[in-house]
Amino acid sequence: MTHSTRRQILKTLSLAPAAGLLVGMPRPARAAEITLKYGNNLPMSHPLNIRGAEVAERIAKETNGRVELKIFPNNQLGGDTDMLSQVRSGGIDIFNAGTLVIATLAPVSAITGVGFAFKDYDQVWAAVDGPLGNLIRAAFAKVGLHTFEKMWDNGFRQITTSTRAVASAADLNGLKIRVPVSPMGIAMFKALGAAPTSLQFSEVYSALQTKVVDAQENPLAIVQTAKLFEVQKFCSLTNHSWDGYHLVFNGRSWRGLPDDVKTVVSRAFNEGGLQQRADVRKLNEGLQAELTSNGLAFNQAAAPTFQAKLRESGFYKEWQERFGPEAWSALEGTVGKLA
Repeated sequence: MTHSTRRQILKTLSLAPAAGLLVGMPRPARAAEITLKYGNNLPMSHPLNIRGAEVAERIAKETNGRVELKIFPNNQLGGDTDMLSQVRSGGIDIFNAGTLVIATLAPVSAITGVGFAFKDYDQVWAAVDGPLGNLIRAAFAKVGLHTFEKMWDNGFRQITTSTRAVASAADLNGLKIRVPVSPMGIAMFKALGAAPTSLQFSEVYSALQTKVVDAQENPLAIVQTAKLFEVQKFCSLTNHSWDGYHLVFNGRSWRGLPDDVKTVVSRAFNEGGLQQRADVRKLNEGLQAELTSNGLAFNQAAAPTFQAKLRESGFYKEWQERFGPEAWSALEGTVGKLA
C-alpha cells in the first residue's frame, strides 16, 4: 500500500473539539431532537473513528438533522471498563466493546478470541456474520445491550516486546505481558508460560514506558496509532487471536428510538462497519514497513509451537467446556477441530 493511500485511510480529523467529536451535516436552525453519545478508546486517526465520523454525518443527513451522534474518542469518557459500565447504565448510548473486554458481561463473546482459532479473515467473517455471531448477539440482549449485526474489525493480534523477539512458545516463558481485562486472555498467556497482567488500554503506554510490563499484544493498527513503537523494540507476528468490536447500544435507549431512526442508525453502523473492515485490512497490510522505519524489528513466529502448547496445557479443552457445546460447535463448524 502506498504512503498516500495509507494517509488517506489514516486521515486525522484534526479540527475535532476536545470534548467530543461533533460531526454531521451543517447545523440545523433548531437543535437535534435526539442526541446519541458514542464513546470509544481509540484515537481519531484510527479507521474506526474515521468511519464513525462518516456514520455520524450519514445519520444526520438521513434524519434531516433530527439525530446527532456525538463521538468521544481516545478514552475521553474513561477506560474500557468505565465505558462498559456507562453504556449499561445509560450514561452513554453506544460503546465499541472489544470481544475480550465485554466478555465480562457475556462470556460467550470471548470465543472469537480463542488462541490460534482463525487462519484468515474469510473464516472470521463467516463465523461472526453467521451462527456464532447470532449466539453472541443473543447473549448481549440478555444483559440489556442491543448489538448491531456487523462487527467492526480490530485485526489479528501480534506480540510486541522491549526485551526479546518471540519466535516460538518457549520465548514466552516468564514474559511480563499486558493483556486486556479478560479471563481468557490471562488464561491463554498463562497456558503459554508467560506472566500476564490485566490493564485497561489507557494504561498500556505508561506501563510499557515504566517497565511495569515488558510486552503487550494488539493488532498493528493499534501499535501504530497509539505509538507503542516508541516504547517497544520487537514485534513478533503471531496472529495469535483475532479481535473485533461489537458496537453495543444501551437497550433502553435503543428501544426508545422511533422505528425509522432505528433503521437509519442500524444501516449506517452496519455499512460503516463493512467499510472499516476493508480499511483495517489494507492498513495492516502496509504497516509493517512503516513500523520498521519507526524502529520495530519484525519476526515471523512459528504458530504450531503455540498451538501444541495450548493443546498440551488443556487450554482448548477447558474453554470448550466453559463456552458449552453449542457455541464451540458453531466455532469449529467454521474453523475446524481445535480441542
